[in-house]
Amino acid sequence: MATIQALNIYPVKSCRGIAVDTATVTPMGFHRDREWLIVDTNYRFITQREEPRLALIVPSLTREALELAAPGRGPLRVGLDEEGESVEVVIWKDRCAAFDLGTAASAWLSEHLGKPVRLVRFDRRRKRVSSREWTGDIEALTRFADAFPWLVISQASLDDLNARLPEALPMNRFRPNIVLGDVSPYAEDRAHELQAGNVVLRIVKPCTRCAIPTTDQETAERKSDQPLRALKAYRFDRKLKGVLFGQNAILIAGSGETLQVGQKMQVSWKS
Repeated sequence: MATIQALNIYPVKSCRGIAVDTATVTPMGFHRDREWLIVDTNYRFITQREEPRLALIVPSLTREALELAAPGRGPLRVGLDEEGESVEVVIWKDRCAAFDLGTAASAWLSEHLGKPVRLVRFDRRRKRVSSREWTGDIEALTRFADAFPWLVISQASLDDLNARLPEALPMNRFRPNIVLGDVSPYAEDRAHELQAGNVVLRIVKPCTRCAIPTTDQETAERKSDQPLRALKAYRFDRKLKGVLFGQNAILIAGSGETLQVGQKMQVSWKS
């Protein structure tokens, strides 16, 4: 039996996360998770891979608005359900429907990043379906996540990795939605499904790690190639052509239910 040690949502893809005590489950991930996205002038997605300063943008959610803060800047506020011009944005090979949230948001973000960008919100009228190569006959939906709606990592996995590093790193380097406690290192690799109450999540694909875990989420600095160098020594997967840390999950049951920190999760294991 695992325990939910932490829950995180990331309202704006690749910006700072928000630790929460409870999170509502939807077919596309936690409510409001990666509902907003920063894009270039061609409406192609931008992440910390190429713009580490996204880590300095701190989102918060009120009943009416998404608010963004950044060092030396006044806050930006946009309505939670604001709809602008309908546009199409590109995430990897996917084309997604979105709403452009206008010139004020564009100006605020462009000044922070030092180049012209736009802020968009996911348009749920068009589905974005995760790869059937990994989900099989299940139509798993997501918003602006890279590919799948949840990322699950155990605290024990991070503890094991930190034991191999010259300096321990915090979990926020890896940007999980769910952190599991009371399991062994890399138990998420062997898990098939996680169940808490009526919520059932299925583990479908290992997470291959890019440069983002090398970015300090408090300062946006990249001082070394850790933890990727350490992970490459024992977590490199030739088939997926990358280092693995964490597992992607999709929803099987429980839309509309909530998960909470401290809640127990029953784990069924892969055969």
